[in-house]
Amino acid sequence: MSDDLRQHWALDPDIDFLNHGSFGACPREVLALQQRLRDELERDPVAFFMRSLEGRLDAARVRLAEFVGADPDGMAFVANATTGVNTVLKSIPFNTGDELVVTDQEYNACRNALDLVARNAGARVVVASVPFPLASSGQVVDAIVGRFSKRTRLLLVDHISSPTGLVLPVAELAEACRQRGVELLVDGAHAVGQLELNLGVLRPTYYTSNCHKWLCTPKGAAFLYVDADHRDGIRPLVTSHGASADASRRPRFRLEFDWVGTNDPTPFLCVPEAIRCVGSLLDGGWPAVRDHNRALALEARSLLCEALEVAPPCPEEMVGSLAAVPLPPANVRAHATLLQSDPLAEELFAKHRIEVPVVRWPASPERLVRISAQLYNRRDQYERLAAALKEILATEA
Repeated sequence: MSDDLRQHWALDPDIDFLNHGSFGACPREVLALQQRLRDELERDPVAFFMRSLEGRLDAARVRLAEFVGADPDGMAFVANATTGVNTVLKSIPFNTGDELVVTDQEYNACRNALDLVARNAGARVVVASVPFPLASSGQVVDAIVGRFSKRTRLLLVDHISSPTGLVLPVAELAEACRQRGVELLVDGAHAVGQLELNLGVLRPTYYTSNCHKWLCTPKGAAFLYVDADHRDGIRPLVTSHGASADASRRPRFRLEFDWVGTNDPTPFLCVPEAIRCVGSLLDGGWPAVRDHNRALALEARSLLCEALEVAPPCPEEMVGSLAAVPLPPANVRAHATLLQSDPLAEELFAKHRIEVPVVRWPASPERLVRISAQLYNRRDQYERLAAALKEILATEA
């Protein structure tokens, strides 16, 4: 089935692409729509931006809100989830002595933003250590809530951890935050398209997610959701015309976020087509897509664990379309960043044409291999990864 589905993506057929999670991959049909929109924009930029963009953004936002079970009035398009996290953190007037709780698995860029605003406000960052491997999601709740105090103002938490792929128990954490009067900022960078979302049920204070990852839109499309009680206090990172516009026609939140200067809005406008396109690739629509990808991720994880002779590091219910498997510690320390791959990942690519991230976590020399599963992937690709890892690790020993 995946061979037939692969034709919908422009990925290099000579590469085993097992890293959808980092930057996503956009189907050809969606890219074609984006190009048509860009052509239309360039035929008459004034008409596009000043006469039609507002209504088109509204329609795209409503469709996305339906998909994630959210109030569209609380939805704003942003470039990526890191922008969403920064937008919230830099809008909140933190006070000296406030405590901001985060896990030790938080995405580095967002952790940097938290550290900056805490330092500027005289607030304190409190780190909850989430174990990995682990036996149950309850360990995550206990680790995080156990770090709350009377001074806790906000919890920043991944919905799906970037280094380990863990699906964290955000619903339980949201309830714990409500009971204690703590604001909850969910970094759901990997969530939309990978998990079934219903923000109306989850009821976070703030939620942000990338559409370019598992929803498969063009790069540069993400959303920020803000609940009604906090909407007035959240301002975009860029102050533009909406800050002084007449708010009798449209809410201030809408006026400010929908125009932050001239940029390319076509990734946002492609969101409905991405929802339609990917959802049409399997009978059963998006539930079938999510189930297929999760089943493949679990199958691949099992295959790797068997080949590497390690136990699955977390329960199956904490796995979505990402899975991480521990590797033996490296014999050479290295510091890999988002744009600087681990030497093992580079060797896998150079010698075996396998694109997969190796994550130094929790710190070098400890490391994980993190696999993604998308409709275009097949079991034999993970078999080649397992064989390549065994070969390389044998030479490292």
